[in-house]
Amino acid sequence: MIRNSILALALIAGPALADPARVDTVSVSQYDGNYTFNVTISHGDTGWEHYVDAWRIRDMDDNLLGTRKLAHPHVNEQPFTRSLSGVRIPDSVKTVQIDAHDTVSGWSSNVKQVKLP
Repeated sequence: MIRNSILALALIAGPALADPARVDTVSVSQYDGNYTFNVTISHGDTGWEHYVDAWRIRDMDDNLLGTRKLAHPHVNEQPFTRSLSGVRIPDSVKTVQIDAHDTVSGWSSNVKQVKLP
């Protein structure tokens, strides 16, 4: 009985102990109307059951401009940087926001705002 209670507590507390995904840095370049984003993310990836699986670019009105899907955990590569190229952004947009998604917590409230070059 005690063993089952401890196991249940561990399963409940496990995801709660993990920090949300954090966008550390973003670099942006622009060429011929297309943008390239290099995004560095930190997260306590534990394996296939809990890892960062995407990051996205939105304008300040929350319109989606681009999403970078991530195909696997980065347990031994923290922080890690991934790029997204060919992003078309309207000329009226001067600042974007970047956030990351993990398989347990969803979209992080840690949002990085970036002024476009």
